[in-house]
Order: sequence, then structure tokens, then C-alpha cells
Amino acid sequence: MAPLTNLHGVSKTLSPITCLPNAHMIQKRGQIVGLMGSKTQNLSECGIQTSRRAAISLASILVLTGQFNNNISLAKDNGFWYDEPLPQPTVTNKIANEKTGTRSFIKKGIYMANIGVKGSAFRIKKYAFDLLAMADLVAEDTLNYVRRYLRLKSTFMYYDFDKVISAIPVDDKQQLTDMANKLFDNFEKLLEAATKKNFPEAKSYYQDTEIMLHEVMDRMDLLYKTI
Repeated sequence: MAPLTNLHGVSKTLSPITCLPNAHMIQKRGQIVGLMGSKTQNLSECGIQTSRRAAISLASILVLTGQFNNNISLAKDNGFWYDEPLPQPTVTNKIANEKTGTRSFIKKGIYMANIGVKGSAFRIKKYAFDLLAMADLVAEDTLNYVRRYLRLKSTFMYYDFDKVISAIPVDDKQQLTDMANKLFDNFEKLLEAATKKNFPEAKSYYQDTEIMLHEVMDRMDLLYKTI
């Protein structure tokens, strides 16, 4: 038989097929009657009539294996995923915590696609809306979900804010920078309260966050039209 290559690039030889597990047959007078068919047939190999599904499955395996060959193991050649660690985005504006030099809510290992400045402004508005929809999660027994959801959305907003601030006129940079820092300071307080499962504090910080998120949505709506 011709050698085949599995998904790990290891050559194997397909052994002769003598019997298919899904085939049912009855032997009568030296002939094999396939239950999937209406006529009797004499078959040369194992004397069974394969089902239509089994035949199609076998053909698909042979075609796919022959098509991919050894190239399936080379991730860098297919263009669909990274063969290296994901690039870590950075910020150039003063929106990090002055004491820590970063933000406690930042989630690492997230791929940040380059969607342009208008795309970043739109995503900030969209994720601000998503965090407003999180109000029902702010409860005593669901603060763990608040923490996870907040980290995911706020990480994107953090880097998107930096991109938008860098693109707007100089006269507008400080105002937007102050808005971002005010929002991110509150995110960190909300995250800490949710991590400690302190419901009264989490509820209070989230109420303050709601007001800020509305302001951010209005601001991004204006910027999206002018950028």
C-alpha cells in the first residue's frame, strides 16, 4: 500500500481493509447478503457490502491526507495562526497607573487586531455598552463573573484609548487622557472589590462606573464622526 502521512507528519502505511465495523451481513448458501442493500453480491476481499456512509468517509480520509501531506505540521506556512507568542501591545500615552506603571485589569495573551483609529473608537463605545449591560451580574454570588468580564473588556478599551488619544489633535489629548484615567482608576477599584467579593463596595464602584461609561459612549460617538 502507498504510505500516508498523519497530522503530525509521521508516515504510516494503511493496512489492507478486510472488514468494515459498520457493515452487517448474513451468510447464506455461500453468499453474503448486505443488510444495507436489496441484492446479493459476491465480493472479492472480505465479502461484504459497504454502506454508502462508510465509503464516503474512507474516500474523504484518503483525499484529505493526500492533500495536506507533511505541510500540515508547519504552522508558519498556513497563514491562519501564530507560530510564536502573541505580540504584547504597548501604550504611549499617560494612561497607566502612576504607582504601578500598568493597570491591574490588563489581561495578557489577547490578540489585538489592528482595526484602525475609527475601529478603536467604535470598539470603545461598543465595550462601554457591554459593561453597562453587566449590571445584572453585580450581585453577591456573581462577582467572579464581574471580575472576568471586566478584565476582558477593559483590556481592549485600555489599548484602544491609547490609539485614539494618539490620533486626535493636541488640544483634545489632555481632556481624553483625563477621561481615560478616571475610568481606568474606577475599573481597578471595581476589580479589587470583585476579587475580594466585597459586594457593597463593588456595587458602589459599579454605580460610579455606569456614569463614566455613558460619558465615554457620547465622547466616542463624536470622535468617530470626526476622526
